[in-house]
Amino acid sequence: MGKLLMHITCGPEAPTRAALGLLVARAAVDEGHDVSVFLAGDGVQLVRNAVLDALTGLGTGSLRESFDAVVAGGGRFYLSGMSSKARGVTEADLEGKAAEFAMPNRLVQLTFEADRSLTY
Repeated sequence: MGKLLMHITCGPEAPTRAALGLLVARAAVDEGHDVSVFLAGDGVQLVRNAVLDALTGLGTGSLRESFDAVVAGGGRFYLSGMSSKARGVTEADLEGKAAEFAMPNRLVQLTFEADRSLTY
């Protein structure tokens, strides 16, 4: 199977777009692909429990369901450290979520390691 990088830069302000990015990541995991999700900009807020539990995209379903399915399928989340700091996302927000903070060079590395990359 292939390696997919999903880069999500939108957050709660664009619930359908954010949920669509995670829905596609979930579909890739379900197909057996290796999936990495890099959250940047407002997208880092998607890791917060309150956002995961409240956000539902129009026609794209529950953010929580897709997020949990990606994690259960072995997907890994990377959050821009600078975007997270600017938006108050902390280590506590990452607990139990197969997620870590990363700098832009990690995004570059993940991009070159992936077979395909999608951005939402």
